[in-house]
Amino acid sequence: MTLLAFGINHKTAPVNIREKVAFSPEKLPSALQELIHRDVVHEAVILSTCNRTEVYCGLDYPANDAVLEWLSEFHQLPLESISPYIYAYQDSAAVQHILRVASGLDSLVLGEPQILGQIKEAYMTANAAGAIGAQLNRLFQHTFAVAKQVRTDTAIGASPVSVAFAAVTLAKQIFTDLSQHKVMLIGAGETIELVARHLKDNQVNRMIVANRTVERAELLAKTFGAEAIALKDIPEYLHEADIVISSTASPLPILGKGMIERAIKQRKHKPMFMLDIAVPRDIEPEVGQLRDIYLYTVDDLQEVIEENRKSRQEAALQAEEIIATQVDHFMGWLRSLDAVDAIRNYRDKCHIIRDDAVINARRQLLSGKDPQLVVSELARILTNKLMHEPSVQMKYAAYHGEADLLQNACRLLGISTDNNH
Repeated sequence: MTLLAFGINHKTAPVNIREKVAFSPEKLPSALQELIHRDVVHEAVILSTCNRTEVYCGLDYPANDAVLEWLSEFHQLPLESISPYIYAYQDSAAVQHILRVASGLDSLVLGEPQILGQIKEAYMTANAAGAIGAQLNRLFQHTFAVAKQVRTDTAIGASPVSVAFAAVTLAKQIFTDLSQHKVMLIGAGETIELVARHLKDNQVNRMIVANRTVERAELLAKTFGAEAIALKDIPEYLHEADIVISSTASPLPILGKGMIERAIKQRKHKPMFMLDIAVPRDIEPEVGQLRDIYLYTVDDLQEVIEENRKSRQEAALQAEEIIATQVDHFMGWLRSLDAVDAIRNYRDKCHIIRDDAVINARRQLLSGKDPQLVVSELARILTNKLMHEPSVQMKYAAYHGEADLLQNACRLLGISTDNNH
C-alpha cells in the first residue's frame, strides 16, 4: 500500500489556476466516490480551501498519473493545463506534508489555525462518503493529535496572524481609521467570522453581512451588532460600503463589473476597497480595471502576511522537530502492519499445538492417570513443540554460516548467543 498526498496550492499556482480545480462542498461526495472507484485507489480524502486543493489517497502502488487523470476528467480540464502546478508526496513524505499542513506550517499565513478545522471537515466528509479505510483513518487521527501537540508545545499560534487578520490589516492601510467606514461582508463562514471579529476590535462604524442563507447571516450579525441581508439584496446596499470583503463557496462570481459600476456611480466615485478571499473568486477580475476600486485577492495578502511571519519562525522550527519525530512514529506503525499476518499465523500455529496438548492431557486424566504426571507431561510436550521449529531453524542458520539470521533469531526470541546465559 502506498500513501499519496497530491495537490496544488498557493505556492505552486496562482488563484486563477487554483479556482479551476477547487471542489464545492456539494460536489465532494460524488468526487470521492469517483476517485475510490478507480482500480488503484482504496481510500481518499479531498481537502479544498481557498489556498489549496489536495487529495490524500491510499493506493495499491505508486500511481500519481491515475489521480492526475481523475482530477483532469472531473473538472474537465486538459492535463497539460494543470500538471505543471501539481506536487505529489509518497509515504513518509506524504505523512510529513499533511502534518505540516495541519500545523499551519504550509499555510499562506504561518501557523494559522483555520486549516486544522478544514482538515477535520474534509475527514468527516470523506468518512460519511465511505471513502476512508484503516490507514487514512489512522493517519488523520494521528494528524489531529500532532497538530494539537504543536499548538500546545510551541508558540506557533501566539501572534494574531491569519488571512482574516491580514485582510483587516490591508484595509487599514487603505483607510487608516476604520471607525469612520462601513463594511460589507459577503459569506458567513469561519473566515468571515474572524474578519468580523478583527473589524469589531478596530471599532468599524457599521457592518452588513450578506449570505445565501439569511438565518446564518443573522446569527453572525447578531454577534457583532451588524445588519444581515440576503445575497440578492447586495445591489441595494453595495453603494453604502467603503470596504467589501467576500469569502463564499459559490462556484460563480457574486459581484460583477456592471453591479460595481452602478455602485460607484451612486457613491459619486468615492473609493471602495474590495478584497476577494474566495476560491473560486466571488468578484469578477474585470472589476479591478475600474477607477476608484482597489481590488485585491487572497494572493495579494502575501506582503502583509510576510511581515507577521517572522515572529513565528522560531516556533516553526520547533514544530518541524516535533513533526519529524511524529512522521517516524506513524511510519513505524505503518511498517508494523507488515507483521500482522505473520503474527496471526504464528499465534494460530501455537493455539493448534496448545489445543492438541490439552486434548491429550484430558484423555489421560479421564483414563485415571495421576494429575501431577499429566500436568508435567503437558508442560513437557508444549515446551518441546514450541521450541522445535525455532531450534531447527537456528541450527540450520549456524550450519550454513548465516550469522545474521542466527543473531536476528536470538533478538526475536529475547535470548543471547553467549554461553554464560
